[in-house]
Amino acid sequence: MLLKTFGWSFAVTALGLVAAVFYGGWQALGIVAILSVLEISLSFDNAVINAGILKKMNAFWQKIFLTVGVLIAVFGMRLVFPVVIVAISAKLGPIEAIDLSFNDPDRYKELVTDAHPAIAAFGGMFLLMIFLDFVFEDRDIQWLRWIERPLAKLGKVDMLSVCVALIVLLVASMTFATQAHQHGGGHADKASTVLLAGIAGLITYLIVGGLSGYFEDKLEEEEEREQEAEEEARKSGKPASAVLLAGKAAFFMFLYLEVLDASFSFDGVIGAFAVTNEIVLMALGLGIGAMYVRSLTVYLVRQGTLDDYVYLEHGAHYAIGALSVILLVTIRYEINEIITGLVGVVLIAWSFWSSLRRNKALAAAEGSGGSTDSKAEVSSGV
Repeated sequence: MLLKTFGWSFAVTALGLVAAVFYGGWQALGIVAILSVLEISLSFDNAVINAGILKKMNAFWQKIFLTVGVLIAVFGMRLVFPVVIVAISAKLGPIEAIDLSFNDPDRYKELVTDAHPAIAAFGGMFLLMIFLDFVFEDRDIQWLRWIERPLAKLGKVDMLSVCVALIVLLVASMTFATQAHQHGGGHADKASTVLLAGIAGLITYLIVGGLSGYFEDKLEEEEEREQEAEEEARKSGKPASAVLLAGKAAFFMFLYLEVLDASFSFDGVIGAFAVTNEIVLMALGLGIGAMYVRSLTVYLVRQGTLDDYVYLEHGAHYAIGALSVILLVTIRYEINEIITGLVGVVLIAWSFWSSLRRNKALAAAEGSGGSTDSKAEVSSGV
């Protein structure tokens, strides 16, 4: 079962790592491996969410999502999108950007370095909004309670995450402007570029979130209509309308899943720029990670079970928050790629270990006939 589900992922991993060695040696292998783990870690909750929605769809729509949807996710968002980001930020054509990355890597890296403040500001703000919206939400299960409880109370203030993100952006742009002033007027334009790029990242997040919310509302409406239609159909003996509404509901499910998958893959792509600027290595690492996300989704659907490790979602979002801070810091200071990648891995490993401890504690409480209060205390977090 495991080999059947993850077989293609294992094959793509082997090919991708070998290609990395031929492309840039053992250092490239390490970067691709870190990007793969990072993408898998950040997208684990994506696989869980996908599985939860996908199990409601019939076999046809499941196949559509796991074929057409994966092609969009792997080749569209993970492979093409990094090229588009570099092309836009460096003011190059996509073909020219790819050509430079292969034939004139020194010039390509120079252009990417010049464009890095805009990329970092855009991506940093997008990732920061994902993190803030997560930690400001009140949750039944909390991992780091001493952080998440007070933040959940603060999150009751409307638009707090947007306000905090804008304050962070202002500080980042002012810091860069101070550096530009100290080094003369040559960098003055980049300070405003940081501000504009950060606002663009914030707007992009709000648009993606708005679309996701729209499709989610549509999905709920269609499910309610489908239930009503099925009730009427059972009374009148006309099942055709119920099938039609089921098709609409499945279509909205598919659209919703695509928007969700795009948003999750977007943070992986942006986060990859904190690890490397090499398009080839980025494509290899994110492509490998995306295949495992697909396999995880299929595995969860076929097993009929969702995530038992409840803190992994928390760890993934804390990794996103760490990456957002790192990206904003790299506007002015250089941070080693290995350190950047390991931050996310450590947070994910920590959340996984915490989940294991929680599961063991719950099992022990149940075995000893522990009280409801003690079980609730165990399940709420560290």
